[in-house]
Amino acid sequence: MPDVVTDTHALIWYLEDSPQLGPEARSAFEACDRGESVVYVPTICLVEILYLQEKGRIPTDLKSALDAALQAGNTGLIPTSLTLDIVDALVRVSRAEVPDMPDRIIAATAVHLGTPLISRDRKLQLSNVQTIW
Repeated sequence: MPDVVTDTHALIWYLEDSPQLGPEARSAFEACDRGESVVYVPTICLVEILYLQEKGRIPTDLKSALDAALQAGNTGLIPTSLTLDIVDALVRVSRAEVPDMPDRIIAATAVHLGTPLISRDRKLQLSNVQTIW
């Protein structure tokens, strides 16, 4: 399984062990769990998780559980900061196709890293970004 970048909803569903997670997405996270690949987590995903917790749309302990796993260093989930290279890659993710800026940042992270993106988002799937679900 190749390394991948995750979208926020995919990461949440993985952490919750949700049946909504697609089969290819689940395989990518499972390969990460086995140490066979890396799942890059754009920092904007962490921001969105915090926002969704504040709105009461996801469990209030989800981000702290994720933070603990990331700090323990025993996971193949790798936080990926927004860099100037990722900002430059934004031009390769069409605003007309992906109008939501957090989604464009996540997609640009995948484009910059040259990896597929785990996402069920239809706009991302129809864009020029390689997705798996």
